Amino acid sequence: MDEIFPGVFRQGKSLLTANPLPGRKLFTEQLASVGGAEYRVWDPNRSKPAAAIARGLKGFPLRAGMKILYLGIASGQTASHFSGIIGPSGVIYGVEISERCFRELLPTAQALGNIVPILADARKPETYGWVEHVDAIMEDVATNDQSEIMIRNAERFLKPGGHAMMVIKSRSIDVTKEPKDIYRRELEKLSRHFKIIQSLELDPFERDHLFILMRKE
Repeated sequence: MDEIFPGVFRQGKSLLTANPLPGRKLFTEQLASVGGAEYRVWDPNRSKPAAAIARGLKGFPLRAGMKILYLGIASGQTASHFSGIIGPSGVIYGVEISERCFRELLPTAQALGNIVPILADARKPETYGWVEHVDAIMEDVATNDQSEIMIRNAERFLKPGGHAMMVIKSRSIDVTKEPKDIYRRELEKLSRHFKIIQSLELDPFERDHLFILMRKE
């Protein structure tokens, strides 16, 4: 087993993260025991950051002890892997607008202990303005103003030099345009506020999705 990024491992073709709750599955993931420790399989078909890693992401910015703002955390499946990477000294502030997803998130957050669920609209960061400055932001929302949401939240919460990750969902922005044209336009918009480190199309794991890794200067 190789550690390809801090807290992210590869065994054969599988990506793994440490299981903070040995013997327990949080979702339907497979568990693997390696060297007396237990790990969770991080499926790129069910998690866009995992898909980006599988597609050749060159740098993954999470570390133990980090503070993360997660916009569009949904039921917390990807965030649960982030939780294992940052460990008990880190924290994830998870913003979700859907009450159904928020209810599904609550037991996961309670079990892990380092996820703070926030029922709110990511377009209105002032409604959760009590959140502290963070080391990284992850955004995964399906709306036509995705870039504006990221910019607005990063201006308020992201530390200088902090990293931002987001998924551009081209069909949520404009179904009439070619995805590559949408990617180009959104990257240009984001580049006025961030240094773009890498962008990766997520096919075949997620069609018409672009994963972007950025840094706030």
